[in-house]
Amino acid sequence: MTLLRIDATIQGPASASSSLADLVLDEFRIVRPDVPVVSRHLAAEPLPADAWATAISGYFSPEDQRTPEQAAALDLAASLAQELRDADAAVLALPLYNFGVSQHVKTWIDLAFAGAPNGTRLLEGTPVVLVVTRGGAYGEGTPREGWDHGTDFVRRILVDVWGADLTVIEREFTLVGVNPALDEFTELAALMKKEAEEAAVVAGRELASR
Repeated sequence: MTLLRIDATIQGPASASSSLADLVLDEFRIVRPDVPVVSRHLAAEPLPADAWATAISGYFSPEDQRTPEQAAALDLAASLAQELRDADAAVLALPLYNFGVSQHVKTWIDLAFAGAPNGTRLLEGTPVVLVVTRGGAYGEGTPREGWDHGTDFVRRILVDVWGADLTVIEREFTLVGVNPALDEFTELAALMKKEAEEAAVVAGRELASR
């Protein structure tokens, strides 16, 4: 068994999404300490921004006419797709940035698409825990309701396209305590943090039992 962990935070050790992913992994390792974890940090070690376009142009070029850059981009795409195929479980910590997924996440998804035949179910039946954090609040009745354009997109890719068995952990108001304009929501933010941490613990235990 192999577990794949993907992070995309730009916040380093202060990251709320990575902290929740750590909780999932901690609980998982209590039960499955010998399972190897393959880690990829899309922000700390970003994939080349032009690799997807280069891979696509290489795909539509005869193999003997591909440039070294096209061949390298196709190899990278294939390795990312294979990384997903090889995972028996996955934990993806993908925070919301500017109302959507970060450029790092979009590049990763696009390259994984390019690295396998069209329609390949890269995570068919694979248990996946998706951690989503948001600096503000986007729930029903809030001023920003409907502005989260990232979570449903990722869910569509993971479940409908790649076939994952998905569990989603969400935490909002992570900027409370950072942005003074949100100070009035301190108690609510603390409750949301507690609930997300509890959900992460449960998700880690359930992932280990799969």
